[in-house]
Amino acid sequence: LQFLYFIGLLQDTVITSMAIPLKEIEEANRRIQGFAHKTPVMTCSALDKIAGKKVYFKCEHLQKIGAFKIRGALNAVGQLQEQGPVKAVVTHSSGNHAQALALAGKLKGIAAHIIMPRTAPSVKLQAVRDTYKAKVYLSEPTQAAREALADEVIKKTNGSFIHPYNNRFVQAGQGTCGYEFINQVPDLDAVIIAIGGGGMFTGMASAVKAINPKCKIFGAEPLMADDAFRSFRSKKRVTEQSPGKPNTIADGLRTLIAESTFAGISELADDVIPVTEPEIAFAMKLIMERMKQVIEPSAAVPFAALLSPSFPKDASLQKVGCILSGGNVDLTMMTQIMNLAKAGQQAKM
Repeated sequence: LQFLYFIGLLQDTVITSMAIPLKEIEEANRRIQGFAHKTPVMTCSALDKIAGKKVYFKCEHLQKIGAFKIRGALNAVGQLQEQGPVKAVVTHSSGNHAQALALAGKLKGIAAHIIMPRTAPSVKLQAVRDTYKAKVYLSEPTQAAREALADEVIKKTNGSFIHPYNNRFVQAGQGTCGYEFINQVPDLDAVIIAIGGGGMFTGMASAVKAINPKCKIFGAEPLMADDAFRSFRSKKRVTEQSPGKPNTIADGLRTLIAESTFAGISELADDVIPVTEPEIAFAMKLIMERMKQVIEPSAAVPFAALLSPSFPKDASLQKVGCILSGGNVDLTMMTQIMNLAKAGQQAKM
């Protein structure tokens, strides 16, 4: 690794491995008990036939707030409370982390202050503000504007900032999903995890590798937001998207990876597989039609990667796990998604 990463738990200790220790994930699992669901694992013989493998789907779309993000938010808030009284928590997010921290604050009795871009989907804004009772601040839709407003809110509220993915306790919380999964299906040959900011990948891959070191770990990412793929291949973190990107229906995966998550991906991934928009839409359509599960496009990316020609033709990889990361689909996009799915199906044929 090109740098040394310091963490809050061990301020004077240098950590040279970016894998989250299993002990931290087990501590996170303890913190979220009674607040987050233990989600089921589902299989589908029709999809097994299409994939040519036995596929196990970890159903985080059935999690509270409809996504895995509640795990990391609960762990981060719980860890803060263990250190002393917490006046408020603050973050900036337009998606599932906003909802997750809002609900975590509500469940833990802590005021949550969420900076959201003015362009955020109204359904998510309403969930954060009206359902989970967080204080919402609208900013211009740029990273600089979000961060500047977050700084103002932190000073005003004396709140603690919780980053959506570049936070070790958030990553450990997301790792509880991998911890559950590998204990539910201990003999998986491979697990495929979508990559946005990389917190989910780092946490889940750490848990799976700690319990089953032989299990292969693959990242999956939209080709139209492929900074993790390009970073993994070049061995240098890409700090901006290519012209015209990100431009993907998988809106939860448009974020650039952080320095800490790039290190985790570099250490833990066997490969990162990019998939096209039609491939994502076709995978989503298959899951919805054959499994009768409503998922968002980001959640279809791992299965799209499994069906991709880029997935290794390795006969030993017979039992494969896919993380269905969320189910917060924008129903107004379904016509666009189904049109893309037709193109994806024709390409497969």
